[in-house]
Amino acid sequence: MRRSTAPSQQFKTNDSPAAAKTNFAVPASTKRTRDHSRDQNAKLKLRKPLLQVENQITYVSDHEELIKKLSRPFKCPIPNYEGSNSTRNLGIRRPQPKRALYDPNMPNALVLYTPPEVSEHDKLKSDGIKLVHVVVDPLLGNILRPHQREGVKFMYDCVTSVQIPGSYGCIMADEMGLGKTLQCITLLWTLVRQGPEAKPTINKAIIVCPSSLVKNWSNEIHKWLGGRLQSMIMDGGADIKKRLAQFMQGQGRTAIPVLIISYETFRMHAEILHASEIGLVLCDEGHRLKNCENQTYRALMGLKAKRRVLLSGTPIQNDLLEYFSLIHFVNEGLLGSASEFKRKFENYILKGQDSMATDLERQHASERLLELTTIVNKCLIRRTSSLLTKYLPVKFEMIIICQLTPLQKQLYLNYINSDSIKRTVNEGESGKAAFSSLASITTLKKLCNHPDLVLDKILEGAEGFEKSRSILPPKNGDKDVRPELSGKLMLLDYFLANLKANYSDKIVLVSNYTQTLDLFERLCRKRGYLYVRLDGTMSIKKRAKVVESFNNPQSNEFIFMLSSKAGGCGLNLIGANRLIMFDPDWNPANDDQAMARVWRDGQQKPCYIYRFLAAGTIEEKIFQRQAHKKALSSTVVDMNEETARHFSVAELRDLFRLEETESDTHRKLKCKRCLNRIQVKNPPEEADCTDDLAQWYHCWDKKGLADMVLKQIWDMSKYISFVFHQKSAKQEVKPVKEVEEEEEEVEEDDAGDSDYSG
Repeated sequence: MRRSTAPSQQFKTNDSPAAAKTNFAVPASTKRTRDHSRDQNAKLKLRKPLLQVENQITYVSDHEELIKKLSRPFKCPIPNYEGSNSTRNLGIRRPQPKRALYDPNMPNALVLYTPPEVSEHDKLKSDGIKLVHVVVDPLLGNILRPHQREGVKFMYDCVTSVQIPGSYGCIMADEMGLGKTLQCITLLWTLVRQGPEAKPTINKAIIVCPSSLVKNWSNEIHKWLGGRLQSMIMDGGADIKKRLAQFMQGQGRTAIPVLIISYETFRMHAEILHASEIGLVLCDEGHRLKNCENQTYRALMGLKAKRRVLLSGTPIQNDLLEYFSLIHFVNEGLLGSASEFKRKFENYILKGQDSMATDLERQHASERLLELTTIVNKCLIRRTSSLLTKYLPVKFEMIIICQLTPLQKQLYLNYINSDSIKRTVNEGESGKAAFSSLASITTLKKLCNHPDLVLDKILEGAEGFEKSRSILPPKNGDKDVRPELSGKLMLLDYFLANLKANYSDKIVLVSNYTQTLDLFERLCRKRGYLYVRLDGTMSIKKRAKVVESFNNPQSNEFIFMLSSKAGGCGLNLIGANRLIMFDPDWNPANDDQAMARVWRDGQQKPCYIYRFLAAGTIEEKIFQRQAHKKALSSTVVDMNEETARHFSVAELRDLFRLEETESDTHRKLKCKRCLNRIQVKNPPEEADCTDDLAQWYHCWDKKGLADMVLKQIWDMSKYISFVFHQKSAKQEVKPVKEVEEEEEEVEEDDAGDSDYSG
């Protein structure tokens, strides 16, 4: 089409003055012609003018303009741009006066360092370095609890040599559940970001922890800092040496400031990590360094890091020499050499701890203890779990003493009275021919759990079981479980049945032996209970998924089976509010770690902790040994000089004997509050479950028990002979509605029957 014939062009042509004049001059004609028809069509194509639009002016205030700008989210003009996690900005930095990273006058500010006041005249004269305040990032400072703020300040003073001039280490010895991890992350973030000279105090830090907690540390850093602090996780891989070398050589903005590594990996690649200086080393579960002779300890001591922080909820586990190793690691030479420490402190304190000690020995022990604690308290901070009572629901602890069944008792007597055991115990023979005392102890512990755990030895007539095969009842296949053959397992069977039928609580079962967990599995299959199991064979990644699933209130798992050595540290099992320790460990720290899995931050229900012990057996003697170790820890670390000295060292060595008693532990307490199997005087009102057993409730029957689940099955389980029970300090957190209703029912059914009323 030609442009001149286009409708728009024709309209312009017809709209001209000449066209208008021609149209006006043409007379009207009724005769239809070709030209006239064309003119009519042109008229029809003329556009009518648009109506005039009134121009309205809208006035917008400056305030409204600002609101519009603020309402639009910021959008980066560069497509697909992703910001860096680095805390340093690119570009040229213009010189500015030095100032604190965060305002020290801000409400609730946690100030770790305050520069000395300098007059204006001195400022003009001084050419030195200007010092500024060190203030914790408000993101963390506003969520720290009072005891955590105190802990961060103490650790900062230690690693900056304020507490002990010339020493830069400390031990964070808070008990489980008090937030040691968050306190250390706060310290680490502060040191990486700032310092009194308005620059970072450290450039690199290494976190050393058990392999099961490597990922957990990374998650915690991301949880509290949201990706602002980069960390390298070292959990294996083919290029591990290359990655470690990159970490050590990293400089400037591209460097990753934090390395998280397991103790085993650190030991194997120590030579790479010794290459250059590290600003801070932080050792989680630091009681692993209790032996100053092992390779891991030596590898960490060789690290070029003067700032050292050690985390341990249980700094004393077995003896004072282990305690010395931890202090020596963080502040080398503070207590002298190991031999000097033993001669000056350990010998005196242990003599004074013995129940047979003289007054003079106790006086000497008290003097040396005071001297030791005065030195150590400058670099060690410890708060007990009693602080948690402000934030957590009430906790009830029960130590349930169970009698052996007739079969267990006969097997036990046959074993400890056998010739091979007598030779081992009385003559102290050693070698392959003699029976190992350690193996004997393990066998007795398994027998207390259930005869099936030593069934193979009984059937083959092994040493100690030569006369035992004939008294075994028949068994219906390998997968059959017989709870009636064990006093403790029978009690557990009754307990689980009642809990499942009448309550909505979940429960954690803990044992030191995987064979016992196998026994629990067979029992759960027999009764139809849903369960999950965590032991040393489960991978780290799978553990996290299993725990997350169990803690989900909507999940159907009723029981969480836990191996104390595999899962005692770092697990959060707040989905359950009941826990049973089926057998004791020689080390009280292992049991305490396992029992702290449910009573911790996030728990909403009252918690019930049960410990099962076989009466008069090696289990009670192990428990007594635990009490002795806790008394030692309480005396040195908690400075509790009133810890009762109930058990002599000689008594604790008398393991291979079966005591005919309802509770050997209660008998050795020489309790003055009980008379003729009746508690005639209650413990002090201020007592709680952190106190000595002498300050707990003692009972031979179900009267006074606060736990309805145990009270309801007491009569059915004829093997319960004695119970110690106590609760945590006063409750501060309101329980969930469901639990309140349950407690109201308990009060109606058992009004005035509980020792905890009032």
